[in-house]
Amino acid sequence: MNLRAIVMLLVLGSLFGCSQGGFVPGGPHALPDGQLAAMVTRAAREYGVKPALVMAVIDAESHGDPAAISRAGAEGLMQLMPATSEQYDVADPFDPRTNVDGGTHYLHDLLRRYRGNLALVLAAYNAGPGEVDAAHGVPAIPETRSYVARVIASLR
Repeated sequence: MNLRAIVMLLVLGSLFGCSQGGFVPGGPHALPDGQLAAMVTRAAREYGVKPALVMAVIDAESHGDPAAISRAGAEGLMQLMPATSEQYDVADPFDPRTNVDGGTHYLHDLLRRYRGNLALVLAAYNAGPGEVDAAHGVPAIPETRSYVARVIASLR
């Protein structure tokens, strides 16, 4: 890759955040084959969440990059905000195991809160429960609506 291409990737990464294409599968931040699936399976079993949902959220949030950081400050595979990391005892959001554990626990709690309504769960995961509660449904935030549709489509 030439210098111009590298600069363009850095510029685009800064415009769109780490989780928007800066991750290269098999690159320096990739997990060994099967390691992510094993972590997801364990956490999903522990919290009673479908592994496919956890994997779909990881794909939508970080594309599997445990070092991802969003413009809003969300971190790691499941893009946990610092307050969420603290709430779910995730001391290091860049540790894939604890990030998946905390994010899956959070999904479990959202599934209970919204009685399994997947659209509301995903909207709350993306925009926060306060936004969902205030809107009495999926908030009219284009990014959130797109996120909900994208994750639900990936589960089909």
